[in-house]
Amino acid sequence: MDIRHLQYFIEVARFQSFTKAAEHLFISQPTISKMIKNLEEDLGVELFERTRKKVILTDAGRLILMQAKTIDNAFENLNTQLNDLLGLKKGHIRVGLPPIMDADQIIQILGGFHEQYPHITFQLVEDGAKRIEENILQEELDVGITVLPTQEDRFDHFFLLSEELEVILPPAHPLAGRKQIRLEELKDDSFILFNKDFVLNDRITSSCKEAGFIPKVISESSQWDFIGKMIASNLGISILPKSVAELLTQEVKRIKVIKPSIAWELAIIWPKDQYISYATKEWLAYTQDRLSTDARGSASS
Repeated sequence: MDIRHLQYFIEVARFQSFTKAAEHLFISQPTISKMIKNLEEDLGVELFERTRKKVILTDAGRLILMQAKTIDNAFENLNTQLNDLLGLKKGHIRVGLPPIMDADQIIQILGGFHEQYPHITFQLVEDGAKRIEENILQEELDVGITVLPTQEDRFDHFFLLSEELEVILPPAHPLAGRKQIRLEELKDDSFILFNKDFVLNDRITSSCKEAGFIPKVISESSQWDFIGKMIASNLGISILPKSVAELLTQEVKRIKVIKPSIAWELAIIWPKDQYISYATKEWLAYTQDRLSTDARGSASS
């Protein structure tokens, strides 16, 4: 048995299919089937119950899967730490980005970092802030962007940006001509929100409750441009960060929210008390310095 046996086993358990796991690993199905069979013989247990539609972990398989993931993570960390020890300027960073933000600033930072470290690669994963935090804790992401406040006992962080949220209305809405809107004036409207993986969903709901009503949510999505199209089609209204609202190409109206005004702060987070790779440390240091430089430039202009 070697590490590949365990890695192939993890992928079959993940996809519940030999075929899909083989496609993901770019190997043939007979190869992966043979590897799993060899692993079962080495361990003396059956790992999967094979059915016509999918494979299901046995009790022994579930137990071994937990240990296999631990061993695989330890193996990956070993390679990473050896590279760090040897001073190799290469690596891979997995970054979680919420699709509800204007990513231009982060993309520019990544571009500048790439010029200095051309052999460090990136994987950008779009998801809600809640899921990003979960994936960092599960070591599926290295860093991510989330909404403050974050779980300070689990994450270190530094500030990224703050911005106001705006009401987005269809042009025919009775309040579309206003310069500002009290939140309570929207109590009879139908809301289109980001789904519950996004902290924005919680932020809007709690602000509406503060204004004296529970929003009537008719639809949820994970894509801001789709929400914009729904609003333009008179299906409802929404509340979005100002930078994202400015990206909407549909014919909609953007209006300031007051009483209560709604704002949020975003931060870059990484896990406490876990190994952080050389590449990730370098990117965090570069990003923090870049943000400080940009802030000083904005203040002096």
